[in-house]
This record gives sequence, structure tokens and C-alpha cells, in this order.
Amino acid sequence: MKRLAILLTLATVACGLTNTTTPPTPPTTDPITEEFVAPPINTAIPPTETPAPTETTAPVVASSFPNADNYQWMEVVSGLDRPVDIQHAGDGSGRLFIIEQAGRIRIMENDQLLETPFLDISERVDDGANEQGLLGLAFHPNYEQNGYFYVNYARDGGDTVIARFQVTGDPNVADPNTEKQLLNVEQPFPNHNGGVVAFGPDGYLYLGLGDGGAGGDPLGNAQSLDTLLGKILRIDVDKGDPYAIPSDNPFGSEIWAYGLRNPWRMSFDRATGDLWIGDVGQGTWEEIDFYPAGTSGGVNFGWPLLEGTHSYNGNTQTELIMPAAEYSHDQGCSVTGGYVYRGEMPEWQGIYFYGDYCTGFVWGLIQSNGGWQSEVLFETGVRISSFGVDESGEIYFANHGGAIQKLVQK
Repeated sequence: MKRLAILLTLATVACGLTNTTTPPTPPTTDPITEEFVAPPINTAIPPTETPAPTETTAPVVASSFPNADNYQWMEVVSGLDRPVDIQHAGDGSGRLFIIEQAGRIRIMENDQLLETPFLDISERVDDGANEQGLLGLAFHPNYEQNGYFYVNYARDGGDTVIARFQVTGDPNVADPNTEKQLLNVEQPFPNHNGGVVAFGPDGYLYLGLGDGGAGGDPLGNAQSLDTLLGKILRIDVDKGDPYAIPSDNPFGSEIWAYGLRNPWRMSFDRATGDLWIGDVGQGTWEEIDFYPAGTSGGVNFGWPLLEGTHSYNGNTQTELIMPAAEYSHDQGCSVTGGYVYRGEMPEWQGIYFYGDYCTGFVWGLIQSNGGWQSEVLFETGVRISSFGVDESGEIYFANHGGAIQKLVQK
């Protein structure tokens, strides 16, 4: 198979941070293109640093990419309705929970799709637009004890809801009547909802929200600290009602990081605690952002001042965080963020997988020789809407056409 290699030497910025769904609609379809003038930038207040997970030994990281011709993405289940997220509960059951965009969560157990949904809230979910629906799922770190899990969905009218539900006495069935809404965020347009929810190694819940939609961030949301749009949020769901703001959040609000266009999938490396974000581009560049564990909050990823590493609106500013990787629309149209591999195949250890919705390309990304190396490993030809990992660290992706596929050796 022909491979496409891209060497990106951005580590001095992205690593050190010293300079200081349907998946998203292809950016060329954005309905509004009027010129955007960035609002004033608020100065970040340095918070107390969040410690990285304790490791007795350094996690293994590959120094190069394996020969991808020896591996394949094997279909494990099909018959799904627009799958957009894959999660496990961390409860030792080995089950995978798959979000269907219309408002259902399905269970895959022993490579079989259970007929009865784990949760069905389709009557509460607005999936009328391409990027609306039930979009994200995260299980509480103490799920085995409390049965709590959290979702991101678009309610009637399109506004974002972050809500908690609870499982019943039957581990394969949740109770839709246990909904407790944590956040309601007004969405001015029907696209760029983001949608990801994920617990960090610090036990806090992180939320990825897009800039509110249209094209070019016409309302200036991503660079404004007066809105939750275009941000990574960080909240404490174990305190307060319905949550508390961690004391080391940089702005005294839910905001942890800003300057994002449409974070479509983000994940924490289970071995290091590093945060990886796939941020969908406007019309030319897609990007992967890297947020090392232990880094203070308050960083600015640059949208719409930049698209990838490239000037977008003509303004310049210091203290922007450059992407770890980017690719042009010659290779796709909408990035799907993924996961660092931590499964049983040693040759893939520490490699971050990400993909493109339109082309089905799957890249690997590693740090190499003081920079980043990104390489197209697979050309799947399907619409990759999400990646996921199971409890063993093996990696999967969701084909938005209705199937789940797993990386295996031929």
C-alpha cells in the first residue's frame, strides 16, 4: 500500500507549550462567510498545575510505524444507525457502548450487538441537522459503584445538553427517567456542536464544545471568555449541584482551554494522561492538538486567528498553541480525533490514531527526533465518525454507515 508521510517539526511549541454528528459537515458548506474581526483577548490567569498520572515505569512509545500492510480493520458488528461514539464502562465486563446519533446507546458484547438499547432518549434528541443528535458519552470513574454516565446531546431546537443518567439493576439497561441536566448551552447555528465528554485522570469531566457554527466564527465565540462555545470545559461532577468549578480552573469558570473551532473527538492517553484533540478546520486545514499532562489550563489553540498553523483572519498573536499535526483538504475534509494505542500489540504502543471522515484515511502520529511524525497508515474508504478503545486498549473505529471495525493483525 502506498504510504503518505508528513514530518511536522512543531514540537517546540506543541510539546513544551512555551510559545505561549454525523461528524462535522465539510467546511466548504458553511453557510456564512462574512469577514470576522477577533474580539479582545483576555489574559490567562496561571492556575495550579494539574499533576500527571503516576507511572512506575515510562510508558512504551514506538520509535517508528509498523508495516501497516500486516494489519487490517476487521468489521466486528454492523446494523447500527449512524454510530458516532464508542466507549467502555471500565467495569470489567468487556462491553462496548456505541452511540447512535438519533438518540440511542447500543451495547456490543462478545462481538455481538444486543437487541435492546442500553438507553433510548431519541424522543428528546434533535438530530434534524447533520451535526446534531446524541454525540458523546463518558462513564463515571466509579461507575461500578454509582452507575452514573454522562452524555452530550442536542435537544429540540438544537441547544446542547450535558446530562447524567444512571443504570438500573439490569447492567444492560439504563433508566431514561434518571436524567439530571448539568449544562444547557445555547447554540446559535445547527453546526459545530463538538460533542465529546471525557473524564480526565484528575477525575474531572472535560467537555468539548464547538464555536457555535456557521463559517469563520462570525460571533467571535472561540476567542471570547464570555461564552462556553469554542472551548474545552472542565467541571467537578462529584461536588456542587449540579457540579462545581475546580479551584484551579484558570478563569474562575468552566473554561479550561479556548480557541477551538469544532473539537470532534478528544481523548486522554490512559498511560500518560496527555490530552489529544481533533479540531475540524474551516476550508483548507484539519488539525490535531496536543495538551500534555500536567500543563496549566488557559491555553489558546488559536482559532480563528489560525486554521492549523496558517493565518486565517489576518490577525497575529503570540502565546498560541500550534497543532501537533495538520493535513490539507487534498487528503480529506473533516478530521476525526482518536486514541493512543495501549493494547496488546507492542509494535503499536504509544501511536496516536486519527482519521478523516470524507476519505477514510487513518493516520498514525508519534513524537520523533524532537518533532512530530504523522503518516497515513490505512486507506479504508469509509466514513470514519469516531474511534474508541476497549478495556484492554485495543482500538476500533465507527463507520458512520453502520458498522464498528477493529484493528487486528492479518
